Amino acid sequence: MTPVRLALPGRTLLLVAGMPGAGKSTLLARLPARPDVVVLDSDAQRAALRPVFGAVPYRRYRPLVHAWHRLAVLVAAFSAVPTVVVHLPATSARTRSAVALLARWTGRAAHLLWLQVDPADARAGQRDRGRVVEEASFAGHASRALATTDALRDGPPPGYAEVTVLDRRAAARGVYLATDELVRPSRAA
Repeated sequence: MTPVRLALPGRTLLLVAGMPGAGKSTLLARLPARPDVVVLDSDAQRAALRPVFGAVPYRRYRPLVHAWHRLAVLVAAFSAVPTVVVHLPATSARTRSAVALLARWTGRAAHLLWLQVDPADARAGQRDRGRVVEEASFAGHASRALATTDALRDGPPPGYAEVTVLDRRAAARGVYLATDELVRPSRAA
């Protein structure tokens, strides 16, 4: 299977987004380590804090994980590393706009990789990873994600150079970050 090629030339910030359980962490875990790319997934902060909090339920220290993750995103965006890859659900247009603004402030082109999955598949993905989002929160993510998927098929949102929409089958092929290529028109896979 050939991975999906994403053209990310120059200073870029790639937002990998989709509802909880869509497969963002799985996709990012498959990226090979590279000196010109920083990959930020909140799972790293969660794993670092798990031993500190021991038996404390994750929901109790989740805000700390999210704050630490967002701080790491800020630090990386202002760094000299050419390509920054950020994992966030970003089902809210406000979050996507904030990421695009951060990219602009740090002299980066914003790119969006949106993972479009059925809510039932996302729920199964959450159960598989052992971290299930509360029903009310998930329902909000799912509703916004469905509307976002439809909107993204028309092209990138304001502030983004490119958007790529992948379903679960395409995401299973993985992605190749082509950091030395020209930007191509938006597409869906």
